[in-house]
Amino acid sequence: MNLFEQIKTSQTTDSIFTIPLADRMRPLNLDEFVGQEHLVGKGKILRKIIENDRPYSIIFWGPPGSGKTTLAKIIAEKTKSKFISFSAVTSGIKQIKEIMEIARYNKKEHNIKTILFVDEIHRFNKAQQDAFLPFVEKGIITLIGATTENPSFEVNSALLSRTKTFILNKLSPEDIKTLIKRALADKERGLGEYNIKIDNSTIDFISRFSDGDSRAAYNILELAVSAYSKEKSQKALKIDTRLIENIIQKKALIYDKNGEEHFNLISALHKSLRGSDPDGAVYWTVRMLESGEDPLYIIRRMVRFASEDVGLADPSALQVAISAKQSFEFIGPPEGYLAIIEASIYLALAPKSNSLYKTYKKVKSDIKEFGSLPVPYHIRNAPTGLMKDIGYGKGYKYAHDYKEAIVNQTHLPYKLLDLARKYYSPTERGYEKKLAERLKKIDMLKKKQK
Repeated sequence: MNLFEQIKTSQTTDSIFTIPLADRMRPLNLDEFVGQEHLVGKGKILRKIIENDRPYSIIFWGPPGSGKTTLAKIIAEKTKSKFISFSAVTSGIKQIKEIMEIARYNKKEHNIKTILFVDEIHRFNKAQQDAFLPFVEKGIITLIGATTENPSFEVNSALLSRTKTFILNKLSPEDIKTLIKRALADKERGLGEYNIKIDNSTIDFISRFSDGDSRAAYNILELAVSAYSKEKSQKALKIDTRLIENIIQKKALIYDKNGEEHFNLISALHKSLRGSDPDGAVYWTVRMLESGEDPLYIIRRMVRFASEDVGLADPSALQVAISAKQSFEFIGPPEGYLAIIEASIYLALAPKSNSLYKTYKKVKSDIKEFGSLPVPYHIRNAPTGLMKDIGYGKGYKYAHDYKEAIVNQTHLPYKLLDLARKYYSPTERGYEKKLAERLKKIDMLKKKQK
C-alpha cells in the first residue's frame, strides 16, 4: 500500500478524535451533499426518488470518496423501510441468506420492506450475487450496491438488469475545497473549535492531491491537526503547505489554475509543440499533470493544436489527440497519463502547417466584410416546381458526369468569384504536399473544360 492509500485509509489511535473526520462530516441530507448535481440537483431523478421515499434497486458506480455510501445513508435516514448495511469485504453467502430470511419475515408478517446496502458489491462472486436475485425479483428487498468498478464487468447481467445504475463523477477541486472549508468551520462535527490558520493555497494543494476523493482530503486535514496536539488548544494551529508536504511526502509545485503560472505553462507547452521539441513538450505536459492541472484541459489544448498548428500536414494528429482523451477517460490516472504523453510527443514530431487556421481567418474576414452573400442559383436545391421556374438549380453541372469527377463551375458567391478568392493554400510539408499536388491537378482539369 503506497503512502497515498495509507492516508486515505488512516484511522490511527493518535487521532484527536475517536470517530474519523470523514465520517463525522458525512452529509446527513441532500442539502448538505456536495457534487453529483446531475443526480441530486433540483428536479433530478435520484433526488426525487429519495425525497419521495420510493427507492428501487440501484447500483452506485463511482470513484472513491465521491459519495456512494453517503447517498445510501441519506436514503436510510429518509426511508420508512428497514435499512440493513454490510460490506462485501467481510460478508459471505451465509450472512446473505440470514439477511434474506429476515427480510422475507418482515415482508410477510409485518409488510415492512427491506433496503439492503452492499458496499463494494463487485467483490461478491457470481454465486453470491445470484443469491440476491429471487429476493429482488419478488420485491422482498430493495438492493443498493456501491462499486468503484464498472458494473458491466463486475456485476452479473441478471442482477444488473434488475437494477438502475447511477454513475457518480469524481468530485471537482472546487467541491473538495468546499468540503474542507466546511470542516474547518463546523464546531459540532468538524474542526471549528480549533484555532486553525490555513491559507487558500494550502487548501488548493490538499484539494489537488486528493484527486476528487473527499475522504482523502479529510484524512490529510485531520493528520495535519493531529501533528500539533491531541488536546484542544487556544493557541493558533498553523497548517501550511510545508506541513502538508511533510504529511503526504509530495512536493507542492507552484501552480495557480486561475493565475499567471497557469497561462505560462500552457503557453510553454503550446510553443514546444509548435517548435517540434518533444523534450520540451513532454516536460511541460508532465509538469502540469503533476501540478494538479485537469488532464482534460491539457487534451483540449492538444486537440486545438492538432487542427491549428498541424492540420492537414498530418491528418492523424487530430485522431491521436482525440484517442488520448478517450484512453484517459477509459483508464483514468495515473496510467491514463501515458496516453496524454504519447499525444504530446506525436504532436511535437508531426509536420506543421497553419494553413487551416489561416483559411479560417480569411473566410471569417470575408463573411464579416460582405455579410450574407446570396447562394448562386445553379447550386441551389430545387425541390418544388416554383423553385425550378425561377432558376434554382439551372445550369448545375453534376461532378460525376465529368472526368475524375472534377467540374469547372463556381461554388462561391459571385462577389467572391469576382475577387478571385483562394482560401486554402497548402504548404509543402507532410501530407499537405500531396494535397498541393492534388489541387494543381484539379486546376489543370478545370482549365481543360473551359
